[in-house]
Amino acid sequence: MSQSSSSPTATFQRHSQGQAHLIDVRTPAEYRALHAEGAQLMPLDQLNIDEITASVPAGATVHLLCQSGNRAKMAAEKLTLAGCNCVVVEGGTKAWASAGLPVVRGKAAVSLERQVRIVAGVMIMIGVALGFTVHPNWFYLSGFVGAGLTFAGITDTCMMGMLIGKCPWNR
Repeated sequence: MSQSSSSPTATFQRHSQGQAHLIDVRTPAEYRALHAEGAQLMPLDQLNIDEITASVPAGATVHLLCQSGNRAKMAAEKLTLAGCNCVVVEGGTKAWASAGLPVVRGKAAVSLERQVRIVAGVMIMIGVALGFTVHPNWFYLSGFVGAGLTFAGITDTCMMGMLIGKCPWNR
């Protein structure tokens, strides 16, 4: 099976014609804040391939959305390996909303990406402050966070993001 990408406008047209089944792989909090009209929520960490294949109408292709496209690409890799035809919506929900396509707006939430930046920044500041005031070994905390961010940038896999995504406020 195949994996490709599509613009939000092309996906919307296909969805309007019943040819695209929209799946949003972001966290429930992100989905509640803003999502494409008609998109089904299935967070990346809870991706259920059997449920997806059962819910896709005959002749439709799975179109995956996330915030900007990275998590949708990860979901597409899993679905493609399982034999599903899927399409990543280029630019994700941000691009969908920017294109003026129909969205559902709810209670605003802090995006997972922003939460990661906040936590990483706080951990680095704590490591530096404790390194100067308590013991120099605390500088390793800042180094560890920096190494994690570097790894996330290189591999496009963020362990801190996965952990924060499981927090109660993101459910």
